[in-house]
Amino acid sequence: MTRRRGVIYGLVFAVLALLIYLQFRQWRTFDWDRFLEQTRYVSWRHVFGGVVLIYLAYFLRAVRWKIFLHPVRRQTSILSLVSPTVIGFTGLVLLGRPGELIRPYLISRRTNLTFSSQLAVWAVERIFDLAAFTVLMVSAIFLSRDLQEFVATRSGLDHWLHLAGYLLTALVLGLLGGALLINYQGPRIAALIEERFSHLAKNLGGRIAQRVREFADGLNTIHGPGEFVSLAGVSLLMWWLISVAYKEVTHAYDGPMQAMTITRVLLLMGSSMVGSMLQLPGVGGGSQLATIEALDKVFHTPRELAVSCGILLWLVTFVAIVPLGLLLAHRERLSLRKLSEESEEAEVRSVIPSSPPAAD
Repeated sequence: MTRRRGVIYGLVFAVLALLIYLQFRQWRTFDWDRFLEQTRYVSWRHVFGGVVLIYLAYFLRAVRWKIFLHPVRRQTSILSLVSPTVIGFTGLVLLGRPGELIRPYLISRRTNLTFSSQLAVWAVERIFDLAAFTVLMVSAIFLSRDLQEFVATRSGLDHWLHLAGYLLTALVLGLLGGALLINYQGPRIAALIEERFSHLAKNLGGRIAQRVREFADGLNTIHGPGEFVSLAGVSLLMWWLISVAYKEVTHAYDGPMQAMTITRVLLLMGSSMVGSMLQLPGVGGGSQLATIEALDKVFHTPRELAVSCGILLWLVTFVAIVPLGLLLAHRERLSLRKLSEESEEAEVRSVIPSSPPAAD
């Protein structure tokens, strides 16, 4: 572990520890016996259904990557992309953010493409993820009568929810506008960035400019409206399956959880996504706390039930991929830690120097 990564993990751990302390200081009357009782009577049929849906969502990620590769590697099969996808997300769970690069790194090796080209696909994929979730979330906020009736019973929630809808929409439109600008003016933007920022830190301008060039290359993998519609459709279906998985897990509990609908669990998904920005490798923390807080404060769920459901949601939607990922990595004789180190080294090598070497 590098010193920089150690400092980041230390800060994350400190913040999470403080949040946990504040939570349980507030919940001094937490009933552990009731928590165990709530957990003991979980319907495992619903939990299994949630896991199956999450696995299908990972399969759709492989399908989407296949669409990205179609212009350059038409012969690549979807099944050949499933293993790198599963192993990559397993690395993300166990190693944290350093494991994010494993998936594009493995795919680049399997398809004999440059790592930078697959980093470009990975960057464009993030926009499709955010856009797909935003479409579902904004549709629920402004079109769902069920959600409108629910927020009407929560003082002030209607205002904040509409504000979140507008902000998400503005963010996605801004990202799409930036993507179109880079698509048409990528080389000029990269050159301008390289010139303006290269003096601030060693190779900083070159690094930023390289990411702009990579992103522009990733956009070039979308050949025409047909592929764009396919990518958008797969992304929407994938996030809808994830929302159904959330609903399945909440319906594994009796009582107030039975009232959870697709539109309502989108609020939980949003809180989990925000919390996931504060995570520890193999432990999580942020997403669970954010989900528990939403169940407690927004849905007025009993505290013991909120904790049990928040932890189970994290296990099903995030950790459930680990057993299959470890099995595939073992079968292919791959080390997640070694893959993480190799992918980081490949990322560093992919950066174009900010200035050409001096002539002899």
